[in-house]
Amino acid sequence: MDIFAITAALMLGTAGLPHVIVRFFTVPRVRDARISAGYALVFIAILYTTAPAIAAFARTNLINTVKNAEYSMLPEWFNKWELTGLIQFEDKNQGGKVQYVADADQNELIIDKDIMVLANPEIAKLPNWVVALVAAGGLAAALSTAAGLLLVISASISHDLIKKQLKPDISDHGELIIARIAAGGAVILAGHFGVNPPDYVAATVAFAFGLAASSFFPVIIMGIFNKRMNKQGAISGMITGIAFTSAYIVNFKFINPESNTPENWLFGISPEGIGFIGMILNFIVSFVVMKFTPSPPKHIRKLVERIRYPRGAKEAHEIEL
Repeated sequence: MDIFAITAALMLGTAGLPHVIVRFFTVPRVRDARISAGYALVFIAILYTTAPAIAAFARTNLINTVKNAEYSMLPEWFNKWELTGLIQFEDKNQGGKVQYVADADQNELIIDKDIMVLANPEIAKLPNWVVALVAAGGLAAALSTAAGLLLVISASISHDLIKKQLKPDISDHGELIIARIAAGGAVILAGHFGVNPPDYVAATVAFAFGLAASSFFPVIIMGIFNKRMNKQGAISGMITGIAFTSAYIVNFKFINPESNTPENWLFGISPEGIGFIGMILNFIVSFVVMKFTPSPPKHIRKLVERIRYPRGAKEAHEIEL
């Protein structure tokens, strides 16, 4: 159940991430956006279905390489990573061999999980250019994601919050200044969590995607496929989903980390996968609140209709045929 919830939160969270959605505005035609989304879904499916297999291969390679091996005879990659402090060997039984077992009291090897992506090519004895490709791919992914998120954060605060809600008469120059301040603040906050992460990289990513799944994804789906969905339902669902998911993560990761064990988890779901439950709560609350609140204005319903069938899409399709 936990693995299913984590996988669902990752995949549905991807669909709800704002920096992914904003990319659809960078193509000139509806057809291009649809083709782009199709390719994105294919590559996302490949990523999430192969990642567990790669993780299993990496763990197997590591065990076969270091278990019961003489410490003095360990390969060069081990010595390199040991200098970083991300791999540590403590000879508890003074046998001179690496005892790598599941029991923490007997295990003599401490490995930081974050190094496995970069260390795995070295462990598998792949050529240096493969290691370079992995590092370049990771850096490119980080930069592109950061750029998209900074764009969304700065625009949301300066335009959606300040311009549309708090100060409609603000000048374009003032809006630009606020956007820059928001982007700078986001960089500082992200830098802090980069230096002091709440968990290893994979878990931290799972938290982010779980929060996206519990907040944005239900609103996007119901907003597009249900013209009756209104702002009261959308806001209520988002608040419920993100509040529940955040509280669950904060409780087990910061307030009571000693209780972060399967027997204390809700339905046996870890903090990394709880965004799936938050998403379900979001759907339920949004639907219930929508039923007891007024229908959206006529111009909003027309807007949703235009999103479903963009203006000129039919004519463009007929011309291409």
